[in-house]
Amino acid sequence: MAFIETRFPTDISYGSGGGPEYSTDIVISQSGYEQRNSNWSQARARYNVAHGIKTQAQLNTLIAFFRARKGMADGFRFKDWTDYNASGQPIGTGNGIQTIFQLLKSYNSGTVTESRIISKPIAGTVNIYANSILQSSGYSLDTSTGKVTFTTAPTSGVVITADFEFDVPVRFDTDRLSATLDTYGSNSWNDIPLVEIRV
Repeated sequence: MAFIETRFPTDISYGSGGGPEYSTDIVISQSGYEQRNSNWSQARARYNVAHGIKTQAQLNTLIAFFRARKGMADGFRFKDWTDYNASGQPIGTGNGIQTIFQLLKSYNSGTVTESRIISKPIAGTVNIYANSILQSSGYSLDTSTGKVTFTTAPTSGVVITADFEFDVPVRFDTDRLSATLDTYGSNSWNDIPLVEIRV
């Protein structure tokens, strides 16, 4: 499947709904106890952009975008307005050898931390720090993978952190868009699903 480094229109994504989901199998015994098995180590986001369409111009844009992606065939970038930035995120500690660090976002709840790989950062929003000192040079960023590459490996014990904004890699979760004509010049869409993809 191809991935196109094009962002879904943000004026439509702003009115969408959705968020992270997991896959969990639950077996309930006759006594009522449960056995739960989590199938995914990482959440996978799902969205519905139907309610983000407010105007005919947005509808036209969506149809063109859907056709260009050929339905479910091609992935693309999507801004999740409920979760699109991070500040002071640890992405690694120098050891004098490692030069490549992956952007990550950590989610903390009590003693539990889940780290999310950020593969689609936004160019111009990323700041890299070494021991809290902003690095103005000495590294490069691949905005298609979220990998930060230092020209010289950070020395042992140096904590690398980052500030950034990011998109979510998604695809349409349907091969068909179906509109309803409510009144003359007014259309509605009940369901236009997007699903996060692993890239």
